[in-house]
Amino acid sequence: MRKTIAILLFLTALPAFSQNTKGGDDAKGIFKYENFQKPDECGSSCHTDFYAQWKQMMMSKCYTHEWDEIEYFKLAVPHAEKEPKVAGVKAGCNGCHAPVSFMVGDVPPPKPEANSRANESVGCDVCHTVTGFVGDTPFNFNFISNPGTTKYGNRGGTQSPAHETKKLPFLSKAEFCGTCHNEKSPFGAWVKATHLEWKEGPYSKEGVQCQNCHMPRTPGISSAMGEQRQDIAQHLFHGAHDPGKVRGTVELRIHTDSPDIAPGEQAKFTVVLFNQKTGHKFPTGSAEERMLWLHVEAVDAKGKIYHLSVDKKGFQGEDYTIASNVLAYQDMGVPLSKPDFKGIQRDGIPEGDRIFRMPYLDSQGRMTIQQWNTASFGPDYRIGPRETKTETFTWLVPDDVEIGTMTVNAVLNYQKLPTPVAEFLGVPKEEAEIMEVNSHKTIIEIVDD
Repeated sequence: MRKTIAILLFLTALPAFSQNTKGGDDAKGIFKYENFQKPDECGSSCHTDFYAQWKQMMMSKCYTHEWDEIEYFKLAVPHAEKEPKVAGVKAGCNGCHAPVSFMVGDVPPPKPEANSRANESVGCDVCHTVTGFVGDTPFNFNFISNPGTTKYGNRGGTQSPAHETKKLPFLSKAEFCGTCHNEKSPFGAWVKATHLEWKEGPYSKEGVQCQNCHMPRTPGISSAMGEQRQDIAQHLFHGAHDPGKVRGTVELRIHTDSPDIAPGEQAKFTVVLFNQKTGHKFPTGSAEERMLWLHVEAVDAKGKIYHLSVDKKGFQGEDYTIASNVLAYQDMGVPLSKPDFKGIQRDGIPEGDRIFRMPYLDSQGRMTIQQWNTASFGPDYRIGPRETKTETFTWLVPDDVEIGTMTVNAVLNYQKLPTPVAEFLGVPKEEAEIMEVNSHKTIIEIVDD
């Protein structure tokens, strides 16, 4: 009873305002902090389970997360202050990473250590007060927010002592997610296109929405006073940062047409990869910093390891997709006040491995990690939904290889941020953790010729 009274007192204190129709850049500074309910107020009284789920996912950390903090304050803000072309990112990053602060006009917000309301990141009231989006395409935080005593969700007719509830089908559509998971750079490049990738793929044609995979439904209750239902949408939002979601995304098999081979002869191995799991390309989202690569090595009968390099296919820009000891990310010199910055190692993985990436290029055609500074792209060699890619590895078996059984291992690895970038910028090593997506092995016999 005390909790209910406290909630009612809070909601009666919420200021009233006319219906908002602004989104995107036009929504900056149109509200006050008191217009938005704090997430812990939702979680401490009624929606305890949803709150617990949200607290452990990136939705609750997209402002306080260490890499996001470093990227914003060490790169984006100083870059915006030095180059007029990208000036908008100083405020704009917060449109999705700290949307309440953006709509209040508190930009840039205090750093996470100040424990301001920006630390709420994407809280409950952000999503449950969205009523639509501006324009024809969802992107660049062009959602329309109408905070108040009405909370929108995927069902109506429910009774709550804390607020009014209203069903809004838009919240169950992929377009809702697209307002932040599609993004154009100041140069007009689609630097995030997860929703657009889904729209062009097979799942959209079958009616499978983002929420089907990232907010799966299970039996349960939505609030402490709610009734038991069979289809409660879980607020897990698991994706690129969740090893459990990443593992098994792509099926992988390796085979050879040379089961018996002698030293000095040429062996060929074929790896077939099938994206069985994602409704968009993999990797997606901030693809400028995502690393997905195929590593193949052979282990002879005495345990000696031989690294195999992928065969070139010959398409334009392929060098970006084969690991190499080259420098990149020279445009970081601008925000870091290093005009002669030569860059850092591009990949940080064994040379010759195949990388499934889409390189982001700055206005000078150099590979960049700064999505806001992206003017164009190299070849898109990511793996699309239900797409199969085939890679071959032709290997001249060394003369000194041990006679006997040889095991050839193929491993598909994933990294949220390249190790050289993480080390250079002082990002915690967990952000560059290598996750194994899948692996497979084949056996060949090394025989006397």
